[in-house]
Amino acid sequence: MPLQIVHHPDYDAGFAVNHRFPMSKYPLLMEALRVRGLAEPSALSMPEPAPAALLKLAHAADYVDQVIACQVPEKIEREIGFRVGPRVSLRAQLATAGTVLAARLALKHGIACNAAGGSHHARRAQGAGFCTFNDVAVAALALLSEGAVENVLVVDLDVHQGDGTADILKDEPRAFTFSMHGERNYPVRKITSGLDVALPDGTGDAVYLERLGAILPELSGQRRWDIAFYNAGVDVHAEDRLGRLALTDAGVRARDDLVIGHFRSQGVPLCGVIGGGYSTDVPALAARHAILFEMASRYA
Repeated sequence: MPLQIVHHPDYDAGFAVNHRFPMSKYPLLMEALRVRGLAEPSALSMPEPAPAALLKLAHAADYVDQVIACQVPEKIEREIGFRVGPRVSLRAQLATAGTVLAARLALKHGIACNAAGGSHHARRAQGAGFCTFNDVAVAALALLSEGAVENVLVVDLDVHQGDGTADILKDEPRAFTFSMHGERNYPVRKITSGLDVALPDGTGDAVYLERLGAILPELSGQRRWDIAFYNAGVDVHAEDRLGRLALTDAGVRARDDLVIGHFRSQGVPLCGVIGGGYSTDVPALAARHAILFEMASRYA
């Protein structure tokens, strides 16, 4: 079976090429997947924009209404890092719905990936750090509210701590959040996850993979997970301008294989999202994001 992939052309909100958030990585990622033979038409799905009621499972009602109406206060827009106009609002609704759809496909097929997502700095009350809505938190709460799952695990390996996901899910006993991130990186004020592992600047492949390899069995020993959400941010890479860690392409590939192989060997459905990546060489960045899909396709 080909890997189930969720995508939408409007994941790209059309930012200027010199914007700190490299929006052009989304179409370049899909092109990279086509070149690799991974974007089979029969296995591609496109989401509809997430309805307000779905978004309000994870976010304050007034904030959701502000985003949909493109009336987000300037102070919050500054914290997000860009203006929330019509294209950004649509993109946030689509990317969130994309992770919800990918999660449903993972429950059906065992594994699926959204070609966006991982907006883990968006908190219950507002967005922040290039994140408007928290797609993984919305998807987790949607599945739990429907009774589709009983135990949800979030494995967040973006270089930045998953503060927003921790904030939204902190009072949900059926969900557990794990974040392994750069100790001295954004956000300055971290919000405690179920398990946080902070790494020093310059951490490379060997130390990173050793730490991760020891933690995954501990997570699986806690309870039987009905689904694992995997934020595969590539800002852990040595060439990422916002990263401070030192993983190589081979290290990112080994990391993704370690995570996906661990959960699929146990029969746990896995929903992958791409998370952060901020290299100035955007085609190289898109190729780095494609590693998640290459590794996931081995287990489809």
